[in-house]
Amino acid sequence: MENCSNSKVDTPTNISLGVGGLPFSIFEYKTISVFLVLAICGIGIIGNAMVVTVVLTTRDMRTPTNCYLVSLAVADLIVLVAAGLPNISDSLAGTWIYGFAGCLGITYFQYLGINASSWSITAFTVERYIAICHPMKAQTMCTVSRAKRITAFVWILTSMYCMLWFFLVDVAANNSQQLECGYKVSRNLYLPIYLLDFTLFFITPLLLTTVLYGLIGKVLLQSHALHQPPAQGECWRERSNQEKNGTEVGPRRAGTRVPVSSRKQVTKMLAVVVALFALLWMPYRTLVLVNSFVEHPYLDRWFVLFCRICIYTNSAINPIIYNLMSQKFRLAFKRLCKYREEELQRQRSFYTASGDDSTRKAGPISQQASHKVGRLAGTPRAEADQQILSQKEKEMQFSLL
Repeated sequence: MENCSNSKVDTPTNISLGVGGLPFSIFEYKTISVFLVLAICGIGIIGNAMVVTVVLTTRDMRTPTNCYLVSLAVADLIVLVAAGLPNISDSLAGTWIYGFAGCLGITYFQYLGINASSWSITAFTVERYIAICHPMKAQTMCTVSRAKRITAFVWILTSMYCMLWFFLVDVAANNSQQLECGYKVSRNLYLPIYLLDFTLFFITPLLLTTVLYGLIGKVLLQSHALHQPPAQGECWRERSNQEKNGTEVGPRRAGTRVPVSSRKQVTKMLAVVVALFALLWMPYRTLVLVNSFVEHPYLDRWFVLFCRICIYTNSAINPIIYNLMSQKFRLAFKRLCKYREEELQRQRSFYTASGDDSTRKAGPISQQASHKVGRLAGTPRAEADQQILSQKEKEMQFSLL
């Protein structure tokens, strides 16, 4: 991504979301940084994994829009794992511990997750635009199979583009003689690559989604005006005429209003996702853009930490938005959690039942054995054997003494 250092070997973008030039000897900074990153990444990994699970396992959740949301969830998972978790180890160890192969792989997946997430957002915005503004075309264009093909195309194209980073990063020692995963080229040579990345995966998606949501909002407002309920007198006259003719009343108007409300709710949710994407990425993008043109970059450690937290929050917050603004996702999450609880309860019941069965089987056997011993204890032969055994025990005691 972007560099935030003025050294010869700069720290790479999303890895630099962690360590570039920061004094990790400060205990307070390390503690707060590790705690916040670990908490946000943990919540984000669980939430995005739940999104993928409920869409793939619930039949009525397999819609074109949700296909793009799965793509976005996978991209966010990659960002949290490849960008967030390595920063924790960097903060604790103070040096790069993953070697040259880890430097290449982690840098590649960081850029892959970030770039795929931005174009996944663009893809579901275009899908919403077609579904709402061109409903006739949506019947053939907004399908699950088409969404899968577009998602595959986005990931293949992004994967090929991100291979560029295999030739731009390397492991080297910094001024403190600690290993860093950094750039092979200086900051000035990296600037054209950064500007291309900034334009393709931030400015272009942001402008496109802004224009499309403006058009979507205009259509929804017009649709809401067209579907306003008629006056009470008109409703009464219409109902009377329909009753005279023997026709059904009510369902047609209800059926026309519900889709508009449902589409509006989905569009609101996706618009919030786009707005948070722009808002939470803005501090870091602005910081790197400014530092790319100034002689002495601004690298206040607390502000850099704030920028990192914003990026990780962007990747972690989407499942929370779905749960708050989508009833289908909320019910699907509840079913998933309930299924987990029932599965654990079933396992506990199985182990408890197995233990009870073994106890019931062992109970009659022990009772029968004790009953037999009790019956034998009263016979003369048993009493004689008992006396002989007692005599032998006394002899053994004397011999031991």
